[in-house]
Amino acid sequence: MIGSGLSNQTGAALGALAFPVLGPLGVVAVRQYVAALVLLAVGRPRLSALTWRQWWPVLLLAGVFGTMNLSLYSAVDRIGLGLAVTLEFLGPLTVALAAARRRLDAGCAVLAAGGVVVLARPRPSADYTGMALGLVAACCWASYILLNRLVGRRIAGAQGAAAAALVSALVFLPAGVAVALRHPPTARAVLCAVAAGVLSSAVPYLADLLTLRHVPAQTFGLFMSVNPVLAALVGLLVLGQHLGGAEWAAIGAVVAANAVSIATLRE
Repeated sequence: MIGSGLSNQTGAALGALAFPVLGPLGVVAVRQYVAALVLLAVGRPRLSALTWRQWWPVLLLAGVFGTMNLSLYSAVDRIGLGLAVTLEFLGPLTVALAAARRRLDAGCAVLAAGGVVVLARPRPSADYTGMALGLVAACCWASYILLNRLVGRRIAGAQGAAAAALVSALVFLPAGVAVALRHPPTARAVLCAVAAGVLSSAVPYLADLLTLRHVPAQTFGLFMSVNPVLAALVGLLVLGQHLGGAEWAAIGAVVAANAVSIATLRE
């Protein structure tokens, strides 16, 4: 679980290193290509056998997948890795709290909302566009979870996810070509973008698949809470992105809200 989390956030940080050459769009395009190659190798979807009832959630999942990554990387470019991932993390937290009926969960929602208010507090240096992009990524992540459940019920194994990754990669193909023609990529930029795809898509997917065979889902979900903290630390070490006390407090509020909510669930 530690390896998966660190891999995911390190991949995002390496992708950010390629922004000056490829921009967020170019990096996301490469990441979509890598994700498609990995998931196609694992899922081996039988595309011709899929019915329209199976295809339409796959197409929606593909759109959400691409939009989620593009909005997140654009947010990272504007407000930094730690804050962008914290805002994105509100997506799965909202899905978890929406299904709950306890007063404690309502308190956790208020705590997380307080963290967002701290991040978005009015000040001259606030980048509201970056924050909005982070919230778009959060909405996409929530949609991604719900659509994944639907696709998983209708298509066996990882075939649905693989088909969605393929569609997303094909959609981003023209964008990737346009970016490459407009801004010829350097070997370093391409390497960073490919590393982002491998570390943020391939490694976490396989690591999580293995982890969930040995770790209860509740424990796994609890550990997921530390991802915003890992993102902030990786952003500091790899990208030199420093956060103030208020930002750390906001990250702590969102992490605590998720951790308390999951840790107090009854099996």
